[in-house]
Amino acid sequence: MLWSVELLLYVFLIITALVALEVRDLLAAAITTSVFSFVTAVLFAEFEAVDVGFTEAVVGAGVVGVFFIAAIVRTTRETKD
Repeated sequence: MLWSVELLLYVFLIITALVALEVRDLLAAAITTSVFSFVTAVLFAEFEAVDVGFTEAVVGAGVVGVFFIAAIVRTTRETKD
């Protein structure tokens, strides 16, 4: 892969990590962490660790993202007395 594309992926990785930490909306944070995992999977595949990249894409970006979103949907903002 071209070094410029790899550098762009690293910059995007840092930006998504900072956005996931700073965003106040939980749904946006869950989506941002899924994007972070997907970019990490692309970098793993670029380093010729395709099995690790595939696992990161399926588990990190897929399953964990769905679990986060399902947990957010099932919670409420109001407390019950």
